[in-house]
Amino acid sequence: MEVQRSVLCVEEAEEAVEELRAALAKAGITLPSLGLDPVSLAREVPCPLVELGRCSAETARRIAAAVTAVTR
Repeated sequence: MEVQRSVLCVEEAEEAVEELRAALAKAGITLPSLGLDPVSLAREVPCPLVELGRCSAETARRIAAAVTAVTR
């Protein structure tokens, strides 16, 4: 049961990463470090976190502008 839950958690996180990567690409934004957090994958029963990683100030501003445009 726990193994099946873990597999589903990992698959869900991988799908979320790909959805976010595609959405950011449409906005012309790339986060090179976007992926699954390796520390959370190392747990006995993994349910990974999404690692957004670091980005430049310019990229952070582009993300903020994209989010602001969507929330207006």
